[in-house]
Amino acid sequence: MGLSSAQSHSHTKVVLSLLVLALGTFMLGLTEFSMMPMLPLVAQSFDVATGRAGEAISAYALGVVVGAPLLMILTTKLKRRTALVLYAFLIFLFNGLSAYSQSFSQLILFRFLSGIPHGAYFGTALLFGAKLAPEGRNTLFMSRVFFGLTIATIIGVPVATLIAQLLSWRLCLIVVALIAFICCGLLRQVLPDIQVSQGSLRQELAVLKDPLIWPIVGIVVVGFGGVFCIYTYLANTILNVTHISGYFISIAMVLFGIGSTAGNWLLGKPHDRFAERVTGGALVYSVLVALAYVKAAQYPILLFAVVFLLGACLGLTTVIQSMLMQVAKGGHEVIGALLQCAFNTANAIGPIVGSVVFSYHHPANQTGYIAALLFAGGLLMWWLSGIQRRHYAYK
Repeated sequence: MGLSSAQSHSHTKVVLSLLVLALGTFMLGLTEFSMMPMLPLVAQSFDVATGRAGEAISAYALGVVVGAPLLMILTTKLKRRTALVLYAFLIFLFNGLSAYSQSFSQLILFRFLSGIPHGAYFGTALLFGAKLAPEGRNTLFMSRVFFGLTIATIIGVPVATLIAQLLSWRLCLIVVALIAFICCGLLRQVLPDIQVSQGSLRQELAVLKDPLIWPIVGIVVVGFGGVFCIYTYLANTILNVTHISGYFISIAMVLFGIGSTAGNWLLGKPHDRFAERVTGGALVYSVLVALAYVKAAQYPILLFAVVFLLGACLGLTTVIQSMLMQVAKGGHEVIGALLQCAFNTANAIGPIVGSVVFSYHHPANQTGYIAALLFAGGLLMWWLSGIQRRHYAYK
């Protein structure tokens, strides 16, 4: 009876830890994705063109890419639980400052600073989730941590969009700051003080010399650009191609989030050893969805169905994380941060490449063609990764 009670207590601690870690990914998802549907409002607030307002997205993505390695160096002596608390505090601070920006230049600066702790938090949180998992279930437990991001896309971003339309986009950033403040306290109280990184920073960074990881990173940089190529300009498609009310943007965000949750749940179910095959199949699926988006955009029901299917593509993130952890010999915290750098590089590439459509005065739904090319590029990187892994296995 005593053993059963101890096991029950241990299980409860694991569940609570996963929930708190997921709260952190929820706040990150909210601060990253809610800005996209709010761009017209931000542009109006600072009297800048909508295209220039998109710099707020690129600034955040750049902050993630710069911040992940920087914070890993600066916090290498800290316990990982303490580091997570610090990252959450920085998110609280810089989102609060973003909300009170008095000029567009200030907003760009604070969005850049808001992105700095993003990759470091994700990398450490996902590794925490993997450390809590039984053998062979790393993908499943990491998907539970990642679940906060999918909930953000289902509930957080649509609600934030409505708040921005009815009240103010600044209030959305204040809400994110409050969530981050709450997360600071919960991380400190709930997380076990486990050691998740045994090596020195030099040993952790040595994983970057492994040639097997870079084609997998390339899958994210190129392939996930397809998701953001469509998602960033989805509001334009709804307003100018589908020709329905702007309030349907929130509905589209909900459907995208539900699709993301379904993809996260479905792709996180298979055992870790199937990660490579799951990734290839998901990329083929993504190409087809992107092509369908072009024609579906003319019909509201079909558009919403395709947006749901597009959201499911995000579930691939934890599968790719599992692939990276399988091929990398140590340095798993670096791998987690590297994945977020790659993800946000895709976040910067997708909108930039997608904007070519507008440069040639084509309708917004034709970003689907460009997205299909990006997904196909991700599939090419997956194929090269498989060849490289088999080559090294043979040697």
